[in-house]
Amino acid sequence: MGGMLTRLTLPGTMSQVRHVTPVRPRGASEAVRKVYAQISRDFGMLAPPLLLHSPAPGTLAASWSVLRESLLANGRASRAAKEVVATVVSEGNTCPYCVDVHQATLSGLGHDDDPEVSRVAEWARGLGTRDGAARGADFPERELAELTGVAVTFHYLNRMVNVFLGDSLLPPQVPTRARGGMLRMFGLVMRPMARRGATPGDSLGLLPAAPPAADLAFAGGAPHVAGAFARAAYAVEEAGRRSVPEPVRAVVSAELAAWDGTPPGLGRGWADGPLSGLAPAHRPAGRLALLTAMASYQVDDAVVAAYREGTPGDRELVELTAWSAMAAARTAGAWTRAVRAEPRSA
Repeated sequence: MGGMLTRLTLPGTMSQVRHVTPVRPRGASEAVRKVYAQISRDFGMLAPPLLLHSPAPGTLAASWSVLRESLLANGRASRAAKEVVATVVSEGNTCPYCVDVHQATLSGLGHDDDPEVSRVAEWARGLGTRDGAARGADFPERELAELTGVAVTFHYLNRMVNVFLGDSLLPPQVPTRARGGMLRMFGLVMRPMARRGATPGDSLGLLPAAPPAADLAFAGGAPHVAGAFARAAYAVEEAGRRSVPEPVRAVVSAELAAWDGTPPGLGRGWADGPLSGLAPAHRPAGRLALLTAMASYQVDDAVVAAYREGTPGDRELVELTAWSAMAAARTAGAWTRAVRAEPRSA
């Protein structure tokens, strides 16, 4: 089913990506083809939030691995609980595209009014701020690791989607009155794949093994999630060293270290102070990186165009934004204080 759905949807999904040209399956390198094959098999289609990474093969594998192992892989947490975490985090990050996708999938699963889903939603609402994430939760260790992994994945993906995609998976010409029905249909289409799930750990071979960093401790209770984040974080760090100037990385890291997760400001003037110490040649990259990390919904065509005047390559653009988004996601993950609870009876 996945291969057929990929072929049917590919023209539309590729056209949704802006700023870069996604790699077509027929012209893909071996590394990209391997990732595409897993995405088609386990997700059902080459979704735009993954396709947008394809000009940078390492970030494509990294984004797929953390998404697959946290959201799709079978584990202790239910798929419905994971989908509500994805939805709530996406709402907090002002990512309407991801809200549409995961709200529709949750509805298609038929568990959107489940009391357990409501309990998970209440916990997930605190995961975007330093104080809220520190509350912990009364979940068994493995379940907590899986759910937190979903949250950190979407802190990453929401930022990338806000930069490279529009406000909805539906074309803008779809009438408002038809949107609800089309989203419900999407949820029903995705339901068989969502219910089936995926075998944990299958994506880990797409990236070299890497030691876990201290800020990834949230994933320790679920080995497949921990393995995915260790590998993905290393790959994205390598991409950052290649495509993000060191002074820009230093500014973004310093701002994230002092951030509490709340929106930095209505306009973009808040970024001027931190960027003032950069050399003029680095400021376009610094502005794009800082906005991606802390207010990705403020990135517009002008911000991207200013960066591309000096750095025109698709790979560099994807790697810069991926590094920034992952730095912010890892910051949110480090805020989490996992409170262990006694495992519930099976």
